[in-house]
Amino acid sequence: MHHLTTIERRALKRISTPHGGVMIVAADQRNSMKAVMGSPDVTREQLRDAKGDLARLLAAHGPAILLDAEVALPWVIDEDVLPRDTALVVGMDASGYEMVEGLRHTRYVPAVTPGRVRRLGGDAAKMLFYLRPDLQDLDSRVAGEIRGLVELCDAEGLLLIVEILTYHLDSESPEEYEAVFPSLISRSAEFAVACGARMLKLPYPGSAAACAEVTSAAAGVPWAVLSAGVDHGTFVGQVDTAVRHGAAGAMAGRSLWKDSLSVDPDVRAELLTTRAVPRLAELQSTIDGALAAR
Repeated sequence: MHHLTTIERRALKRISTPHGGVMIVAADQRNSMKAVMGSPDVTREQLRDAKGDLARLLAAHGPAILLDAEVALPWVIDEDVLPRDTALVVGMDASGYEMVEGLRHTRYVPAVTPGRVRRLGGDAAKMLFYLRPDLQDLDSRVAGEIRGLVELCDAEGLLLIVEILTYHLDSESPEEYEAVFPSLISRSAEFAVACGARMLKLPYPGSAAACAEVTSAAAGVPWAVLSAGVDHGTFVGQVDTAVRHGAAGAMAGRSLWKDSLSVDPDVRAELLTTRAVPRLAELQSTIDGALAAR
């Protein structure tokens, strides 16, 4: 287990509810956010403004928001859009991935270093890594990338949230991938922790037993479950199960806001206020209740 430093503990407190449950509104998406806005011609400015509304109208009701350094930042800071008491997590990964010998590799947003995250006002950083722990070992490129970024964030005194996504291989049938998925998530947690990760963002592994396996594999490192675009009701159930079996909380994106991001700013403001904010409140209550039940 890699113990959190003093400054990392402070960052973890900033992105958690008063009862200690991690709760981050994920709004770093770019292409997928455009897709749910209802128009194929969403401009950069419209996307930026939607992210600003997510910060101002939704994340203001929770501990923290995850934003990207391509569209949202530094605008939400410089224009005083982000509420004073809302912690900021800065996403470092670019959209998409590159394929190398049949395996996916994530890409960084150019020039977004741990130092740049600090200069953007970030309380923490998040980086996505694609992983197949059944095919990649601790000497692989991805392992080196995780270790390297952990070291750079250490030097900057910055909490790094390592997000791991597994994926379906061209050679696999959907049934074959579904069968190995829970073990891929627990093995990915073990892999990332072995590379020095001190906080994880992971997909829901499928069951209470699988969540317990992930918690065991994480060896004391906190992990938050991501929403992966499922509907809100489904995600609330997943989060309740995950937290009762060891997860630290959630990072929720599309499950909160995917049906509220109209291009029309007035419609968007109304939907975020009447639909997304109550969902965030329910999710936070679920996390806190599950923590209390452990």
